[in-house]
Amino acid sequence: MILGAGVMQGPAMKIAKEMGLETVAVDADPKAPCVGCADRFEKVDLKDKEGMEAFALSLKENGGLSGVMTAGTDFSATVAWTAEKLNLPGISFEAALNASDKERMRRRFKEAGVPSPEFIIVTKIISELPFPFPAVVKPVDNMGSRGCRRVDTPDDLKIAVPDALKYSRSGRAIVEEYMEGPEFSVDALVYKGEITICGLADRHIFFPPYFIEMGHTIPTDIDAAKADALLSAFRAGVRALGIDNGAAKGDIKLTPKGPMIGEIAARLSGGYMSGWTYPYASGVLPTRGAIQIAMGQKPDSLVPQKTWTCAERAFISIPGKVRSIQGLNKAKAIPGVKDLFMRIGEGSRVSFPENNVSKCGNILSAAPTREEAAKSAETAIRSILIRLEAHDDATDSFLAAPPADVPAFPPDTFVITPEIKGLLADLPDSNLKAPLGQLAIIPFPAFISSSLKDYVGRGVEESLDAVRLITGLALPLLQASPGREAASGALGRSFWAALIRGGYQGAVYYLDNLGLGKL
Repeated sequence: MILGAGVMQGPAMKIAKEMGLETVAVDADPKAPCVGCADRFEKVDLKDKEGMEAFALSLKENGGLSGVMTAGTDFSATVAWTAEKLNLPGISFEAALNASDKERMRRRFKEAGVPSPEFIIVTKIISELPFPFPAVVKPVDNMGSRGCRRVDTPDDLKIAVPDALKYSRSGRAIVEEYMEGPEFSVDALVYKGEITICGLADRHIFFPPYFIEMGHTIPTDIDAAKADALLSAFRAGVRALGIDNGAAKGDIKLTPKGPMIGEIAARLSGGYMSGWTYPYASGVLPTRGAIQIAMGQKPDSLVPQKTWTCAERAFISIPGKVRSIQGLNKAKAIPGVKDLFMRIGEGSRVSFPENNVSKCGNILSAAPTREEAAKSAETAIRSILIRLEAHDDATDSFLAAPPADVPAFPPDTFVITPEIKGLLADLPDSNLKAPLGQLAIIPFPAFISSSLKDYVGRGVEESLDAVRLITGLALPLLQASPGREAASGALGRSFWAALIRGGYQGAVYYLDNLGLGKL
C-alpha cells in the first residue's frame, strides 16, 4: 500500500509492479496524477491515521497486505501508525513523529548532541528572540518550504510568524537560528539499523527571504572530507530520531561551524531525487530498496553501477494567467534531457514562488559529466517560453514596481546596476505611432552588452530573441539617424523597464497590452 498518488509516488507504483507486486494507492484526491498507475485506488485522507488503519486492516483480511510506504509526502507518521497497528515492518510511530514534527526533531537532536540550530516554538506573534538575527521561521509540521522564510528584523518576524502558523496543522511555528552556507540533500535506506546512503546532492536555493530550490545536482562536487562530515552528521541525526528500518531524507548545511542539520524526514525524498535523479546518476533504485524494507526484506545491492551526473532545474513565471506555452518539444529534444514535468498549462494562474510547490515545471538531464548534465538542463529550461494573458491585475501589479538596483522580493528578472538604472531613466520613451511592421527598439547598449542573466541564465540578447519568437515581430534595434525614431515606431524606456522587471514575459506582456503582438 502506497500513501499518495501524486507524481512523486509514481516510481514506487511502477517499480512495485515490475517486482510482481499488487499495488494499492491511497490519497484524498481521486484525481491525483498517478491514481491510474496502481492496481487499485482508495480515497482516504492521508492525515486520517485511524481511517488508514481501518482500510489497511480490510486489505490484510481480504487478500493480504505485505507492507505500507510513502515517498515525497509528509505523512510518514500515518505510514508508521498503520504499520505498527497491523504489525507490519517499519519504524515506530514515535520515531515517525520525531521526524515529522520539527519541535520534537530539534529536541531529539539537542539531546543526542547532533549539530543543529538554536530554536524556540511560538504560537503567536513575537518581536524578540533569545538569539541574534537573522533567523528562519517555518511551520513545525509542513513541507515544500510552505510558510518558511528568513527574518532579519523584529518587523520581519511579526510578518513571518502568522504566515508560518497559517501552514501549520497544529498551530505552531519554529523560529531557529539562520544557518549560513551551502545546502545539500541526502537520501538513505535503513535496514535493521544499518544506514546506506543513496545520494548526496547540491541544492540550488534562491530568492531570499524565501528558500526556493531552483534545482539540484547529484552527486555533489564538494570534496570527500566535507562530504564525509555531512554524512556523519546525517547518520547521527537518523539515529537520534529512531529511524531504524525504512528510509530517511535529510537537508543539511555546511556552515562555518561545520555541518548542521536542517531537517530529516522518515521517507524517501520528493523533488525528483529518489525516484529519478539518483537512479539516473548511479543506476541504483532506492525506491526498490524501500519497498523491500517495507515488506521486511533485505534490500538488493545499493552499490552504484555508474558514476554519471544528473541535473534537475526548475522554471518559474512572473504573476499572471498563462495564455500559451512554447518550446516543450524543443526542450525534450535536447541531448541529455530525460524528463520534463509540467505543473501548469494554458489557463493556469501562476505566481512568483514563495515555496517549492509554486514552480511551473522541472527538467531532468543526465550525462557522464557535471558540465554536460547542467548545460542540457539549463538549455532546456531556457527553451520553454510562457506567455501571459494581457490586461491582468496580478501582472500589472508586478510590473508596476520600478526596476531596482538592489535585490528585493519579488526580485527583478534582471537586477541592474545603479549606472544602468540611471541610463534607463535617460532613454526616450516609446513612440508607437508608426505602422505595426515598422516597430523597432531604441538601443540600450549598456544593458544589452552587460553580462546580466535572468532567473534561469537567459541573457539580454536571448531574452529579446524570445520576445521576437513569441510575438512574431522582427523588432530590430533602431539605427541612429535623424527622425528615425518617429518614422519607425520605437519601443523605448517603458519596453526596457518591462524587460528588466519581468524578463521576456514582461516585454511580451507590454506589447500584448498594446495589441502589437502578431501571434
